Amino acid sequence: MNIPDDLLYSAEHEWVRVDGSHVRVGITDYAQDALGDIVYVELPSVGSEVTAGGPMGEVESTKSVSEIYAPVAGTITAVNEALGSGPEKVNQDPYGDGWLCELEVADGVDISALLDPAAYGDLTAG
Repeated sequence: MNIPDDLLYSAEHEWVRVDGSHVRVGITDYAQDALGDIVYVELPSVGSEVTAGGPMGEVESTKSVSEIYAPVAGTITAVNEALGSGPEKVNQDPYGDGWLCELEVADGVDISALLDPAAYGDLTAG
């Protein structure tokens, strides 16, 4: 299982790449592997506000449908339009071309509340 050292993670298996007050979000290698072949991704609308831990979309696989949860509160600034015609990118490259959305983090949000790679590794090992 791949857990990049330069990302933060949620307990719900989303990853976060921080770039100032913006973050890019996707689902982890662990999550995509558990889901199996992803056939559809429902993404939030640009401009919508999300709350930490709240639903912001869905991933449908050949096994099940799973919610995507916002790892931090903020406003959606971009979505990965390529997933509309190529949802399998989430399986093929979850930390690259398979990213889901970007958001501007809400004022006062403490990103350090997310899991570091070691803590996420412990979570998935147990």
